[in-house]
Amino acid sequence: MTGKGSVNHNSRKFHAKNTDPERSYLNIEYINENIEDVYHELFDEALARYNEKQSRKDRYIDNYYEKIRAGKQEKTFYEIILQIGDKDNMGAKTEDGQLAAKILNEYMQDFQQRNPTLRVFSAYLHMDEATPHLHIDFVPYTTESKRGLDTRVSLKQALSALGFKGGTRRETELNQWVAAEKKQLAAVMERHGIEWEQKGTHEKHLSVLDFEKQEREKEVAVLEKAISGGKDELQDIQMQQTKAVQETEQIRQELSELFARTDGNFDTR
Repeated sequence: MTGKGSVNHNSRKFHAKNTDPERSYLNIEYINENIEDVYHELFDEALARYNEKQSRKDRYIDNYYEKIRAGKQEKTFYEIILQIGDKDNMGAKTEDGQLAAKILNEYMQDFQQRNPTLRVFSAYLHMDEATPHLHIDFVPYTTESKRGLDTRVSLKQALSALGFKGGTRRETELNQWVAAEKKQLAAVMERHGIEWEQKGTHEKHLSVLDFEKQEREKEVAVLEKAISGGKDELQDIQMQQTKAVQETEQIRQELSELFARTDGNFDTR
């Protein structure tokens, strides 16, 4: 499935209630790059070319990452989450769970090569939750674009370059790509003697999954807000310290000037 993505949660900068910190050492970090650095790598040259052509100041883009983050047309990155089975048949602490982890690890090895227009910057295999699963975060981009930057963020065009063309409302580029990736995972499973059992779509089951996913996203959002609040509080303290230093320096300077004017003689009566 696809998700909103939380790099801080995936890298375990904080733990949600569904994780076991004592097993976090079993997680695998494949890649962990700063997303803004990846944006510079992918788009700085195209941004420079775009800005050179602009005669109007309001069309100039200072920071492409911030423009995408503040906009509504594209997300800064996308995430796909892959899991085999569930806690009842592929529990992380069981031998079958270890096999699931091995399969996911094997699947991950070819992901970037198979999807060259999806620049992976964060990927983790989690073994500290109920079932082994894989988080892959990526920036989708297209080159030789006719509007905006010639190299820009575009999920639709990135997937189109991989051969996925939109059709009906259900058969979007994204849905087609996710289905193709599931087949790639199923092929790895087959090599290890596991058959992909497709149970079909059951709305009740899906609603439960969606609810659990939404609750997890809410929890992650609260934790990230708490971290952000802590950073803001630290910045306030640092600003107060800076202000205090500046005020102290100003008082010292005023005293020095007063001392110079009185030749060091103060009347203390």
